[in-house]
Amino acid sequence: MEILKANLEKLLGQLPANDREKLKDRLKELMSVYPFNEYEYIISNLLGLDKITLDDYLKIREEYIARNEYLHIFEKYGSPTGFGITWAQSHIHAIVPEMKKPTKKECPDFDNEYDFFYKHGKNTIKIEVKASRAVDAKSDDPLYIKALAWNSKKPFDMNFQQIKPGHCDVFVWVAVWRDTIKYWVFSSKEVEKNKYYSKGQHRGNVGEGQLHLNHDNIKEFAKYEAKPKELLDKIIAAYNRQNKKK
Repeated sequence: MEILKANLEKLLGQLPANDREKLKDRLKELMSVYPFNEYEYIISNLLGLDKITLDDYLKIREEYIARNEYLHIFEKYGSPTGFGITWAQSHIHAIVPEMKKPTKKECPDFDNEYDFFYKHGKNTIKIEVKASRAVDAKSDDPLYIKALAWNSKKPFDMNFQQIKPGHCDVFVWVAVWRDTIKYWVFSSKEVEKNKYYSKGQHRGNVGEGQLHLNHDNIKEFAKYEAKPKELLDKIIAAYNRQNKKK
């Protein structure tokens, strides 16, 4: 969004002073309702004043879409449940279809403690998926407005909540920026022992906590990061670390 705004302001600066001032005055009184917002209004005026052509507009549009490949995830999935369950679990399962959703038939003791399982030889790996989105921590705007790009310098704070290390073997965390998606894979012990893990998220909920991943500490999690094609191997490796005998 910052790049689009800068590009449009550059074009506005090339307008004759009279047209530029008229447009700025109208923007001050403009009521924005998505998708009819200030950016749409500026572009339509630039077209009307012959400052840009239709081809120029299409180029602006294509470049914006390329920079915001995952913005629809902020727009479409507004609720935490819709994002964390509907989108995130489906997204991870599409990458690692070898994982299965647990059922009472295959996992008789299953009580919704984890999201997926994977048969690794004679062992069953219990996998929990957690997801969050990077947004401007200082903004009260809607998600799709305050969504951040990966290289943004603005602060973000992704709170991975309702973490229950005792209920799974492996955690897969997915985080979404406007232009990229990042993945981390941990054994449950690695999460529980992490210095940023805070126990007791809710009063009375024993064994549950949360972890804030933000602009200050994200580099400390680099060793757990995984590319999509590596996820299954990383899950197995995390399980092996979880059960490594001392």
